Amino acid sequence: MMIMTNSNRLITDFKNQAKDTIWKHLDAMAANYAVFSTHLNGLSPFLTDYDVYLYCNDTNVVILCLDCCGTGAEQIYEESESLSPMLLADGCEPRVSVVYKMSESVRQAKELLQNSALEINVYGVLLTEAEILNSYELYRMWDANNLMVIDELRRLKYRRIKTNNDYDLACAYYMRIISDISFSQENICSSKPHESPMAGSSDSENDEFEKLLNDFINREYDETLGKEPNDEQSEEDLDESEEEWESDAEEEDNSITDDEPFPNGEIEQNNNISVKVEILSPIPNPREELDKLVGCADIKQRMDELVALTSYNKMMHELFPNSKQHAVSLHSIFLGRPGTGKTTVCKIFGSLLRQAGALSKGHVVVCDRGTFIGTLWGDEERSMRQVLELAKGGVLMIDEAYLLNGKHDNDPGKLVIQLLMNILADESQRDIAVVLCGYKEPMMKLLDSNPGLQSRFPNKFEFTDFTIDELLEITRCRVKDYDYKFTTQAWEKYSNMLAQAYQMRNPETWGNARFIANQLERIYIQHATRCIKHQPKDKQDLLMLTPEDILPIEMPRQKTKIGF
Repeated sequence: MMIMTNSNRLITDFKNQAKDTIWKHLDAMAANYAVFSTHLNGLSPFLTDYDVYLYCNDTNVVILCLDCCGTGAEQIYEESESLSPMLLADGCEPRVSVVYKMSESVRQAKELLQNSALEINVYGVLLTEAEILNSYELYRMWDANNLMVIDELRRLKYRRIKTNNDYDLACAYYMRIISDISFSQENICSSKPHESPMAGSSDSENDEFEKLLNDFINREYDETLGKEPNDEQSEEDLDESEEEWESDAEEEDNSITDDEPFPNGEIEQNNNISVKVEILSPIPNPREELDKLVGCADIKQRMDELVALTSYNKMMHELFPNSKQHAVSLHSIFLGRPGTGKTTVCKIFGSLLRQAGALSKGHVVVCDRGTFIGTLWGDEERSMRQVLELAKGGVLMIDEAYLLNGKHDNDPGKLVIQLLMNILADESQRDIAVVLCGYKEPMMKLLDSNPGLQSRFPNKFEFTDFTIDELLEITRCRVKDYDYKFTTQAWEKYSNMLAQAYQMRNPETWGNARFIANQLERIYIQHATRCIKHQPKDKQDLLMLTPEDILPIEMPRQKTKIGF
């Protein structure tokens, strides 16, 4: 077991946690014989409407609060030495800051303990579903106020946080002082706080059902993060140091790509011709990656709905094995121009379906017309069979699928479509999702050319062109990946040039996010060249993009119209 040797170790250990380590740390705290932990239904007067957890040892108290405000909520806090009770945002109603409530609870707990002649350190930890857009600017100020905030968490209300409620520990007395309650079961929750009994019912069958339901929901939460459930841990696991925990978290994140063997991505159309096929490995945190995408609000919602129905089927099968399952087709149509994120979303799609239990591997096999069309009779069928074998357990993505719908009746692409239809009609081919991608108009013509395609591909996702604001946001995200920052003048220059290019764009050939990637590549090269010639003063200067780095954006010339 882990023993506290440092007087401030309890608080220090909490300070070292992040989004990917906090849950394992809380499990360890519940098993730590030197730490008292309990769950309260609120903490008066500031946190009465929140789930609150207390962790106490001889010299420290940590107050942990869950803020289940809903995913997607964005917040910005004023950076100052003191916290403001109100949170103000342009276009939104003022509301009370949960961070402020947390700080006041810490301050009050400190005063109550001091009034009881106890010199105890008090620290607050806020776990919130909100995205605090300027959180990186506030860490120092929060810490000065004895606070730590971990944002962008998911489905907090379904989280089970284990506690020990070990009232034999002397430090359990601190809980009574802080919460001003007795040790009665009316006020203190069980170690599974979100599993409240059904109102007016003591039926053991209902209790067992609720236990199964909560176990499933919490396990699904862990799997959605690309991690295995932590319900059972050995004593050896709980003895690990913080460094070992972080190492384990990294191994878990990568396990999704290491556990499954993937083929080398090559097929033989015939004895003379081999064709390389791109295979995209699944990713560990697909829901988080989907949330990070700029725009795509409708697509994110549709993806959630499809995955939710798949997960619901899985849950019903576990709870009621003989129940009839809802029919769910995973085959989809992605409509949109280049650079709108179709391939990126397809990769996330495969990983989401894997974690929902609908696919066994979740990888993506990317093909196009050239993958199937060979030079000899029978190449199409041979290629299709091999590609389906590669994609088994994952997603088969056919890019520019409308090119299979050739103008001539004898076009071999039509045979590929028919072969695909035959495969999709086979009930044994369940462990695969087929995604057809391409421009909207020709893709709709492809669907109209074969009535069976419409019914086989019920899920249609339309990827619209990015707006100028979304393109600027994509720029910020990609620059941030390299820790670069624009100077004010450089950002103004880049924004104006991008706005001009956007105004002059040809909608049929506009590259969307690919256009941004190409421009940033030119900026990075120019920046590197400048830094080599003129050595920067410090690290901050090295990572600063200046107006000199912003090269003019090259736009294709408009074709001159000839005529009268």
